Amino acid sequence: MADLGDRWPDNVPGEYYVDDQCIDCDLCREICADCFARQNDGGYSYVKHQPETDEERNLCLEAMEMCPVSAIGNDGKNAKSE
Repeated sequence: MADLGDRWPDNVPGEYYVDDQCIDCDLCREICADCFARQNDGGYSYVKHQPETDEERNLCLEAMEMCPVSAIGNDGKNAKSE
């Protein structure tokens, strides 16, 4: 399970985030390229855009459920950017 305290600082503030368990498998970016991006220097994914539509929310949820290392969380609603 993703840990809000270990989220990457690249994540935009909001409900969804990727933490430091990401193995850069690209699955989340394949599922929802509108919301997830790759941090090229660090080799990990992060949330570049919080979902705004039902379709984006469903795709983010799918990405979270499919993540092989459970690096995507959705409890960051009240998290502040670092």
